[in-house]
Amino acid sequence: MRLLIVEDEREFAETLRRGLVAEGFTVDVAHTGRDGLWSATEHEYDVVVLDIMLPELSGYEVLKRLRAAENWTPVLMLTAKDGEYDEADAFDLGADDYLSKPFSFVVLIARLRALLRRGAPARPAVLEAGDLRLDPSARTVHRGQKRIELTAREFGLLEFLLRRAGAALTKNEILGHVWDAHYDGDENVVEVYIGYLRRKIDVPFGTHTIETVRGVGYRLAGGN
Repeated sequence: MRLLIVEDEREFAETLRRGLVAEGFTVDVAHTGRDGLWSATEHEYDVVVLDIMLPELSGYEVLKRLRAAENWTPVLMLTAKDGEYDEADAFDLGADDYLSKPFSFVVLIARLRALLRRGAPARPAVLEAGDLRLDPSARTVHRGQKRIELTAREFGLLEFLLRRAGAALTKNEILGHVWDAHYDGDENVVEVYIGYLRRKIDVPFGTHTIETVRGVGYRLAGGN
């Protein structure tokens, strides 16, 4: 899913970005509070990872303005401070979770997945289309009783299609959510990965879950 990291320490932000991408997330990065606020209001994210100590606008101010604008994207606050008052301030302003640096990357991933599960109540815990099931928390995919092994990118693509089941999606929409908002490579990479998915979730089972919509892009049939 798509995350925004707002962190002024560029090396630390890049380390986080690389680790999260390896886990299958699509990640955008902003280095100032003002840029982070703009990104969070102009784009759809599943979680915002927001440092408190930022130039231009503090993380507290960014969070305050997001909530004032009724933007309820889950926010996980980061800080080098370790104090109960800082944590209380963050929660009072509408933060969903809080981590003090230094922290374990494994713990960060667990917290992010917990936010993804509870951050949007309308989303089912397990995504389904017929007998195809994807569990975002367990990172598993099944067709009936058979488990299907996917790469991180294939998993992200299938999750995006399932969350928007029934909608015709363009290649650019898919690239923006599954790859990167600033991806400038060949858009036909989407066609390649659609082919990979079809060979894993459809061809062996004689199904046609992923449809080609002529002149538009792709659509996943059914879904909840």
